[in-house]
Amino acid sequence: MNKAYIADRAVRVILLFAALLSIIIVFMIGLFIFKESLPAFREVGATSLILGSTWRPSQEQYGILTMIVGSLLVTVGAIVLGVPLALGAAILLAEIAPGRVRGIIRPAVELLAGIPSVVYGLFGMVVLVPFIRAVIPVKGNFGFGLLSASMVLAIMILPTITNIAEDAIRAVPKEYKEGSFALGSTHLQTIVYTILPAARSGIVAAIILGIGRAIGETMAMIMVIGNAVEFPLPLNANPLTLFLRSARTLTGNIAVEINYATGIHASALFATGVVLFILIIIVNSTARILVRGEHYG
Repeated sequence: MNKAYIADRAVRVILLFAALLSIIIVFMIGLFIFKESLPAFREVGATSLILGSTWRPSQEQYGILTMIVGSLLVTVGAIVLGVPLALGAAILLAEIAPGRVRGIIRPAVELLAGIPSVVYGLFGMVVLVPFIRAVIPVKGNFGFGLLSASMVLAIMILPTITNIAEDAIRAVPKEYKEGSFALGSTHLQTIVYTILPAARSGIVAAIILGIGRAIGETMAMIMVIGNAVEFPLPLNANPLTLFLRSARTLTGNIAVEINYATGIHASALFATGVVLFILIIIVNSTARILVRGEHYG
């Protein structure tokens, strides 16, 4: 048995151990959160906890529907604002920009992924909140709310969606592009009608991973969303003023109250974590299935 074979076997064992350790860590985290949430599920009830719209721990009311809706609304807002920008940047980098321009834009987009979320939150508080309060003269609009949070999240998910979508576009066989040109299509027509449809699964997977990133964000959301424990409703007859309303997300609810929570209150926060954990698992599993379909479809 030669040394190369032994080294190869050793590396395989180490890598297998690393993979199993990752799975065990995720499993233990999920088990711990679920175990701590059991008292709340027993005493409050899963239905009352998830579908209840009133969160008043001092009165033993633990409904998290308000936070679920807040999380979903801010995520939808971030996707609506961020996806067109991210997809446009991906198309530019993959198909249009010359090498010199690409060498400037790509590092700038990647740099966004390395900025701490608290810096995004500070930017939102100092720039976006006063701007929204000044330019949208609606009674009850204080700047802190779903719109500010959605704009901050849209910037935060930009590098994730851009990088994955660019890879999906570059993975389209060049024969598709050449065939489209041979049929007389322009470059824009080729991008819209040939390349993007062929890269659809990868682009959808990028968007879903962006959703997972948005749902799990905490610090920036606490700083700009207002953290009001109330069901988001429009400020006036215009339904779009819904996004000017303050709200609270699932992650923000945990971060704001976990330091002083005890008893059922603490258990209800862990139950909030279970709901969030399940949502993120669903999002990531969906993205994984779509990415697999892109590679093997």
